[in-house]
Amino acid sequence: MGFDYALVHLKYTIPPAIALTLLYRPLFARIDLYKIAFLVTIAVVSTIPWDSYLIRRKIWTYPPSVIIGPRLFSIPAEEVFFFIIQTYNTTLLYLILSKPVFHASYLISSRERQRRIEVTHRIGQIIIATCVGLGAALIWRGGEGTYLGLILAWAGPFALLLWTLSSQFLITLPIMSTWAPIVIPTLYLWIVDTIALRRGTWTIESGTKLGIHVWEGLEIEEAIFFLATNILIVFGQVAFDHALAILLAFPSIFLQVPELPSPVKLVQALLLSREKYDEQRIYGMNQAVSRLQKKSRSFYLASSTFSGRLRLDLTLLYSFCRVADDLIDDAETEEVSRDWIKKLTQYLDIAYASDEARIKSKQPDLQTYIAENFPSSAQSALRLLPTHLLPYGPLYDLLEGFKTDLSFLHKSTTSKTNNFPISTFPDLEKYAAQVAGTVAELILELVFHHSPETTKAHRAHLVSAGGRMGIALQYVNIARDIATDAKIGRVYIPTDWLKEEDLTPQHVLNNPKSEKVERLRQRLLDEAFRVYEKAKGPMAKLPSNARAPMRVAVECYMEIGRVLRGKGYVVKRGRATVPILRRLRVAWGALGE
Repeated sequence: MGFDYALVHLKYTIPPAIALTLLYRPLFARIDLYKIAFLVTIAVVSTIPWDSYLIRRKIWTYPPSVIIGPRLFSIPAEEVFFFIIQTYNTTLLYLILSKPVFHASYLISSRERQRRIEVTHRIGQIIIATCVGLGAALIWRGGEGTYLGLILAWAGPFALLLWTLSSQFLITLPIMSTWAPIVIPTLYLWIVDTIALRRGTWTIESGTKLGIHVWEGLEIEEAIFFLATNILIVFGQVAFDHALAILLAFPSIFLQVPELPSPVKLVQALLLSREKYDEQRIYGMNQAVSRLQKKSRSFYLASSTFSGRLRLDLTLLYSFCRVADDLIDDAETEEVSRDWIKKLTQYLDIAYASDEARIKSKQPDLQTYIAENFPSSAQSALRLLPTHLLPYGPLYDLLEGFKTDLSFLHKSTTSKTNNFPISTFPDLEKYAAQVAGTVAELILELVFHHSPETTKAHRAHLVSAGGRMGIALQYVNIARDIATDAKIGRVYIPTDWLKEEDLTPQHVLNNPKSEKVERLRQRLLDEAFRVYEKAKGPMAKLPSNARAPMRVAVECYMEIGRVLRGKGYVVKRGRATVPILRRLRVAWGALGE
């Protein structure tokens, strides 16, 4: 009896497992634990018969002096644990690297790219099938190629199945979320294996190996084994995420998706014909994710901490708000901007009208109205807004906030006189409630829909607090964008605050970086943090599936305010930015609270 193999785990496999667990711990969801258990179970069940055969054939051996003693079908307990810990470590690394990925948006590619993917899919099938055939031939021949043949013949069929089911999805995913969790653990285990072979912890018997080394001490068969097993683990995770993406992306096909879908449900999703995919919906989700990524890095980071259809619906809500705002702000004239508000109002009228009322008023159906009145770049955001889950009140209030924006001098206007609608602090509070408090309310409505355990009274309390938190975030947004807003003739600092500093709105337009304006920026930030402090308490009572992610969303944005409050900080290009590492640190802290 010995402890050499156990020491390999204590030194080289358990420490990474602990480190990865601590790193991912705040992000752990039940679906992640389900994935890990699912993959570990498959890994152990599929590997035991094969490994047992190799040991009984003495293709590799373990001296009694290096193992503790207990065996399962001739396999040392330490080896069985290796199946578990390798799968766990590689799976965790995959989860960490793929957390930001919005998988549903990768279900369909452009026509041109799809043709290239199909070619790669076929080539991959041929390569894997050839490896299986080569493995069978090496086993048949026997002798020095036996070990390599057994590896290829065992791993190949699993790889071929997973590749056939999900390769077209896998190929479209970011490389860092797929190939990195294969390469990194493989290189690491090659080093561990080299150490173990040199120490004699396990031995590959001569006569069944080729005798080729990747480097001194690492047999080619061992290198291929660890590469193959990590490929299987990641391919298995991708297939799982592929199935989950299909289930979540198409509510018209899969009405209800359990939090932990059964294996039967997952296979059913994978076998769904691509002809049944709603391609317009997928392209719309692609556009929504792209908008979120480009327009709000803070909320993009926060969105990755949500899961399931809640994440999808929140992204679609953001996309609508962004598109509506851009249509109005980017219009060439005030008249065109107001026309967009009218069209968006009618869009809501149609979306929330019953079929009977719509027909009676001779209004077109929603899809026709969108196609006839909005640019193609905006249509998907309007089509995919989940109005059936959202109250209409906050959406109409949001448009009222946009009308306030238009009360400022429009960029095409030549008049030197100007209206500044934010005369008093209550005006500012009302505006912030319309453009941000409403969005917070809509977000919470989606949270409640996907977390039905909350009571009606509890919801009302949370909506009120959420609206206040939205106001705090808008104050931060205004404080950040003083110079940017000044360029388009807008001053959101209350006029009565300006008077206290002997300023007028025109002074801000002319010199948005003056010392007096900076003092008002800090005053506005003080107000933002005052509201934030009062509103953050109720967040602890949010449903469990949204509590930590909502903290991330709020804290990442409030960190902009903390940056602005920093001594000597200078706003560059009209905006304050938070370095990526600082944002990640803030998100980590928010998740861990």
